[in-house]
Amino acid sequence: MSACALPGLVESKNYQQLLALVFSVKEINKDSNLLPNITLGFHIYDNCQIERNISLISLSLLSTRGQVVPGYKCDRQDPLLSVIGGDNPKSSIQMASIFSIFKVPQWNWVGLLASEDDRGEGFISTLMPMLQEKEICLAFMEIFEFHELLNRIFKSLFVVNDWFKAEVIILFGESSSSAYVQLAASTREHLRITLYQNVWILISHSKFTVKGYRSLLKVMKPFHGALHFRDHTSDLSEFSQFLLSLDPLNPQGDFFLPLWWESVFDCKIQRSNQVPQKGPGFPVPPCTGKENLQNIPSLIFERSMTGESYNIYNAIYAVAHALHAIYGSGARPAMLKLGKKISNIQSWQLLPYLKKVQFNNSAGDEVFFSEDGLGSSRYDLLNWFWFPNQSFVYIKVGQIDPRAPPGQDFTINLDAIVWPTKKVPLARCGTKRCHAGERRRVPEDKLVCCYQCDACPEGTISNQTDAAHCEPCPEDQYPNKDKDHCIAKMLHFLSYQDTLGYTLVSLALFLSLITSAVLVIFCKHHDTPIVKANNRNLTYILLLSLLLCFLCSFLFIGKPRKLTCLLRQTAFAILFSLAVSSILAKTVMVVLAFMATKPGNKTRKLLGKPLTTSIVLACPLVQAVLCAIWLATSPPFPNMDFHSLVGEIILECNEGSDSMFYTVLAYLGFMAFISFTVAFLARKLPDSFNEAKFITFSMLVFCSVWISFLPTYLSTKGKSMVAVEIFSILASGAGLLACIFFPKCFIILFRANLNRRENIMRHKNL
Repeated sequence: MSACALPGLVESKNYQQLLALVFSVKEINKDSNLLPNITLGFHIYDNCQIERNISLISLSLLSTRGQVVPGYKCDRQDPLLSVIGGDNPKSSIQMASIFSIFKVPQWNWVGLLASEDDRGEGFISTLMPMLQEKEICLAFMEIFEFHELLNRIFKSLFVVNDWFKAEVIILFGESSSSAYVQLAASTREHLRITLYQNVWILISHSKFTVKGYRSLLKVMKPFHGALHFRDHTSDLSEFSQFLLSLDPLNPQGDFFLPLWWESVFDCKIQRSNQVPQKGPGFPVPPCTGKENLQNIPSLIFERSMTGESYNIYNAIYAVAHALHAIYGSGARPAMLKLGKKISNIQSWQLLPYLKKVQFNNSAGDEVFFSEDGLGSSRYDLLNWFWFPNQSFVYIKVGQIDPRAPPGQDFTINLDAIVWPTKKVPLARCGTKRCHAGERRRVPEDKLVCCYQCDACPEGTISNQTDAAHCEPCPEDQYPNKDKDHCIAKMLHFLSYQDTLGYTLVSLALFLSLITSAVLVIFCKHHDTPIVKANNRNLTYILLLSLLLCFLCSFLFIGKPRKLTCLLRQTAFAILFSLAVSSILAKTVMVVLAFMATKPGNKTRKLLGKPLTTSIVLACPLVQAVLCAIWLATSPPFPNMDFHSLVGEIILECNEGSDSMFYTVLAYLGFMAFISFTVAFLARKLPDSFNEAKFITFSMLVFCSVWISFLPTYLSTKGKSMVAVEIFSILASGAGLLACIFFPKCFIILFRANLNRRENIMRHKNL
């Protein structure tokens, strides 16, 4: 057993790992069920943190004792079954989970210190893509050999100024690296160059190095609030009892125990061949062996098993379980079957069994290996903080468990963390974070972390802080005023409960009642001269068609459905075609009647029911054919328009084919124009046929309404568009009703003396 440490310089934390090894071997050797008739031993080598020593020790383990000839190990006195390496890992621990810590308080601007060696380079090459993926930027990155840090500090303290400009600093290096960084931080604190406002993120194998009580405050205070990722450990009460049983006066072959005891208790063990020292600082109190380990601060020596020691404990037990598998397996090597010594087992024969090891240790934790190493590895997140009574302790505030489901592999209790500034550090490139309703925008020539905040575009939202993009709302929702969440759109259609719908319904009912009243008046006075003179049958057809036109407006009100969408435009078109055809027939009959009064005119033969019937049937029939083609090729259907109105969904009837819709309107307009033209030409006929004047005026009103309808209809959306068409139907129908029938009703009801044949032939303005 070699040693490079001088008396009084034994590292307390490393010594606990040695004790964990001793404790594990003793526990296994006492267990008669695990390895019966087999006793384990061990050799301890100290590499003194020198790479060359590591190589030499490794070669010696593969050689005959006393000679460095790898592969030739002739003596069988100390068989090598397994090697437990140092506590400096080749690469970082589960960094993908570790760096989730930066996303919890939303840090994106951190510093990095790494060692200039293979481990440091491997750490950085693995870290950089992860930082980029998580959009975390480096305020600075220092890569150097940590043992040169002292020279740099002694030359100029300002060479490390950049370290303390970042609120969060990541430290990665060997366990000795922490000591150099501690010295740099404590030196700056001693010279009052900086305040304790940095949060240190320490990777698993980083260690605080404290030699005694006096240096505790000076060295550790700059690390108040540090977050330390360490290997997971569990409480083993047997190990604590083992520590309390240590006796420096009876070390039982432990060369390090007396040296360590003298170091931590600042006493001296008197040896039989040693002369007591005299001079300043002497005599040092003698060690009694009764000194209490519980009085040592945990920062100097932890009485519970640390994560590193726990890994050694599990590793020793894994080797023991592998040997147990070999000993109890039917496929064990022939030398064991023949009862030969275990020294005949080669280390390579142990490896397959070691890979398959799976057991629960005395703390109840499961231990097994995977292709990448220890499959049961977990990590604890510790928070170091300084108490006013000059005690420095840590508490567990989080955990990494790679076996947990995604999203649960990293847990952290932010409320339990003590921060150096008493609040979560900002650690951001900019001073402003983007709130909900905003998105990030990175200016040119800037790092992704140094972004600005822009409001979300119209129609999009962001419901989280520092959102990279704004997301559009679903079609049936729209952004609220702050653009941080979506609100369900309201259904928009012309309902009976709306003021506009209620008004139009009342108007339609009123006009229907008026039309019905006029029809009743004409039916009651059907034998009077004024009713007979205006062609009773055409009058009844016109009144019935107008009544149906007014009632068809109800098809436009209410929630659009498949049947109402199919009927409303076709019913309106056919009914108005019937009304206009009736007016056209009346006008044609007036013209023909005048022409028939001339001697020798053959138009008398055309007068009569056949002509009027043909006009009344043929004109609506053409419109009906057009509507049938429309319904057969591209029928109207209920539709939802999500985009025309903000915050509302328009429930509408899609006309299916706009060209067919305007074709139907064009045909109706053509018929109205013909009726207007014929009536206009007949307006100056003799007084007895003066109804053409009223028809001319009524068709002028009708055409004016529908000409103004088109631009108004095309410029509106939703219920307003429907209301425009209903109003046009009612207005044009009311114009026909008022201009043609109101003068006649006035004569029938209030001027009965004029409703005589001789007066009809004599008076004007009928």
